[in-house]
Amino acid sequence: MGSEPDQATSPPASRRALRGAAGASSSAPEPPAPPAPAPEAEPTVDELIDTSTIILTRRELRALRAETGSIPVVPEPLRPAEASQPEVPRPSTPAPESPAALESAAAPEPAAARQVEVEPAVTAPVVVTAPVFEAGTETPRLTVGTDEPAAPDEPAREVETAAALDVVPEPATVVVPEPATVVVPEPATVVVPEPATVVVPEPVPGNGTLPEPEIVATPELAVVAPSRAGRNLPVAIGVGLGLGAAFLASLYFHKELFGILAVAVMVAAMLELRAALGRSRVSVPLWPLVVGTVGMFVSAYLVGAEALVVALVVTAGAVVIWCVIDTPGVLALRNASAAVFIAAYIPFLASFLGLALAQPDGEWRVVFIVALTVACDTGGYAAGVLFGRRPIAPTVSPKKSWEGLAGSFVLTVAVGVWLVIVLFDAAWWLGVLLGAVAVVAALVGDLAESLIKRDLGIKDMGSVLPGHGGMLDRVDSLLVVAPIVTVLLATLVPA
Repeated sequence: MGSEPDQATSPPASRRALRGAAGASSSAPEPPAPPAPAPEAEPTVDELIDTSTIILTRRELRALRAETGSIPVVPEPLRPAEASQPEVPRPSTPAPESPAALESAAAPEPAAARQVEVEPAVTAPVVVTAPVFEAGTETPRLTVGTDEPAAPDEPAREVETAAALDVVPEPATVVVPEPATVVVPEPATVVVPEPATVVVPEPVPGNGTLPEPEIVATPELAVVAPSRAGRNLPVAIGVGLGLGAAFLASLYFHKELFGILAVAVMVAAMLELRAALGRSRVSVPLWPLVVGTVGMFVSAYLVGAEALVVALVVTAGAVVIWCVIDTPGVLALRNASAAVFIAAYIPFLASFLGLALAQPDGEWRVVFIVALTVACDTGGYAAGVLFGRRPIAPTVSPKKSWEGLAGSFVLTVAVGVWLVIVLFDAAWWLGVLLGAVAVVAALVGDLAESLIKRDLGIKDMGSVLPGHGGMLDRVDSLLVVAPIVTVLLATLVPA
């Protein structure tokens, strides 16, 4: 029976046979690979004008990675129309892309680009910057970073791509700020006196010796030392002599002229004190005080001490009523109190000179009172400037010293003894007594006015008298000396 012979079953291959078959298969020629694309020409510098930067947040980065499995770098191709246009500078900070641009970024990347997987940051959005060509290399460098500043020990992550991309990157625009303008002030001009010039003469022929050099001194800068007098002394002396001449002339020609001069001085002193109080927001009425000043001096001169007291009371009542009508509330009490104080301090005390002037020998009594006051001020000033070391009241008047008080006592007592003998033909001890009392009274008046000025925070009440200050600064001692010496002189030396 003619039948096809049975196919023989092949025995199982041994391990040696399998190894030989594997070697044969590995040595078999591989199929020809497809032709590689022609290498693209390297972009020129002029074509490197575009750089695309895409900013992705964490959420967008995760969604993009879930869809594509990687983060493709999709550069935007350069449009022909833009290539022909001139270069326009772009802002250094790129704006975030729209959602449409993000969707286009998820499209498949070109063959020339490599997909790069980047691990997203934990807390900050990722910034993927287009490739940047480094000098001397053909492989672009892709920098991936975040908006947050990197830690000092954490360098920026860089991933190199395998081949150049199809996009020609544009170099980043670097804005260099202009340097700040630093204004250097000119140094202060210091005037230094030139040193002394030493002139060395030439040697005399024959003897070979040099004469002594001649020193030509250069004038030094004049340094004015502060005066211990504390004032312009020549001006102060001139003003004092002028006031004394006016005072003596008014008594010499007619003693009523002295009344006019005294009222003018009192009004000037009152205006200074009123202005000083006004700096502390204390408003003092002017016209009631002016009328009261004239009334008190005239009443004392024509009638006597009783009329002087009545004039003071009327003046005080007038200023109180004026302040109550003009200023309501508690301020009226404050202003009225200041006005009554001024009326009692200046015109009332000074009007005692009107009582002395009313006596038959009134002009001599006024001269005696004013002379004691002037001697007290002059002796204290001279001794204080020359020998003053220990102040009497440092917190009230630092320039008043015990040495100056001793000088006041010596000169005032000497003038008192001389004038008591010459003018009133009285015992010399009356001059000593009146002089000593005048020194104490003048010191109290001076310290009282200094206390008022210190409380108001001023140095002088005014500047009407150059070298002396204000009018009240000049008559502060006389305001206390006048009533005390007038009463003692009327008692001890009756007219």
